[in-house]
Amino acid sequence: MLDKLNNRSPMAAVDDAPVVQWVQQLLEQAVALKASDLHFEPYEHHYRVRMRIDGELREVATPPAALKDRLASRIKVLSRLDIAEKRLPQDGRMKLVLASERALDLRVSTLPTLFGEKLVIRVLDTAQAQLDLTQLGYEPEDLARLVEAIHRPHGMVLVTGPTGSGKTQSLYACLNRLNTAEVNIATVEDPCEIQLQGINQVNVQDKPGLTFAIALRAFLRQDPDILMVGEVRDLETANIAIQASQTGHLVLSTLHTNDAPSTLVRLRNMGTAAYNIAASVTLITAQRLVRCLCPLCKVPVSLPADVCLQAGWPAQWLTGPTVDAYQPVGCAHCHKGFAGRTGIFQVMPVSADMQHLILQEAGSQAMGELAQREGVSTLRLAGLRKVLQGVTSLDEVLANTRSGA
Repeated sequence: MLDKLNNRSPMAAVDDAPVVQWVQQLLEQAVALKASDLHFEPYEHHYRVRMRIDGELREVATPPAALKDRLASRIKVLSRLDIAEKRLPQDGRMKLVLASERALDLRVSTLPTLFGEKLVIRVLDTAQAQLDLTQLGYEPEDLARLVEAIHRPHGMVLVTGPTGSGKTQSLYACLNRLNTAEVNIATVEDPCEIQLQGINQVNVQDKPGLTFAIALRAFLRQDPDILMVGEVRDLETANIAIQASQTGHLVLSTLHTNDAPSTLVRLRNMGTAAYNIAASVTLITAQRLVRCLCPLCKVPVSLPADVCLQAGWPAQWLTGPTVDAYQPVGCAHCHKGFAGRTGIFQVMPVSADMQHLILQEAGSQAMGELAQREGVSTLRLAGLRKVLQGVTSLDEVLANTRSGA
């Protein structure tokens, strides 16, 4: 598909095509390929354009290096940035109107490098967001735990994982399920990536001083039922969010941690009191995104039992000397044997025993062991289930999860 689009758009004849038209074509191509980011990178003797598709960067064009200033100026004009300022990083936003008359929000970031300004455009495409919880990749028992937690009248539900692991999409899928005329939902983000009808969304703004904490305080005076905080970044935000969850509100938020148990330790290290964490946090979901095998070209493979055991396969899953799985091949409909991504999840409810460990200020290892005894899968185990189901490959799971977590 990438080649087809490349042939269609006049990449080779970029000299002849006006820069304006070429930038528009490139942005439309990014949307068609479901790219999350576009990178415009100047080097000493050449210029490179790459797109991040399914979490991987792919080179899509190499326009002449002489065009780097015109390209940068065009994108800066569209995003209302200062075209004369080339020494400092700048951030802006722009709207892209597609041929179908659908409008998209794009976030633009510029950075002065040795050979000119590097630009990165983040595509915020609400239409591409999957807002059905059942389609995100949750195992049935994990989904049941999550749905039960978000339907409680109060408490705090945290989604954790690295940047780009689909945390925002998971939160919005939860909000989409809760979004009825009977509840008042407010969100504060930096920036709002998915627009959802019926929800009051607020963007953090540094210049006037609208921070997460200030927006949260204002929300509490707006008669809310459900609050969503884009990220718990500091102690002040954490404390207000916890206070809100203890005063009859459901609070959803994200943190950057490796797994669910370490989230409780991170909150404590931020300075939040242990008794507040135990009383407010009801469930934590850690997640990663793994690429799905192309259904048209994947081929069966027999994995040796010792390789599976080394990867963390439970011995009771083994029924013979090999395990049946699938591996990528590659065809015209996919990229190197993969097409699309799915989530792997560790869904950990905070039980009474877990609250007891929090109050004792236990470490993440003790909490992780308790979670496993309570039937909570590790991320590695959740990924291995996807391998058994033929959704992804063993190498993909090993690359995205660590042993014992």
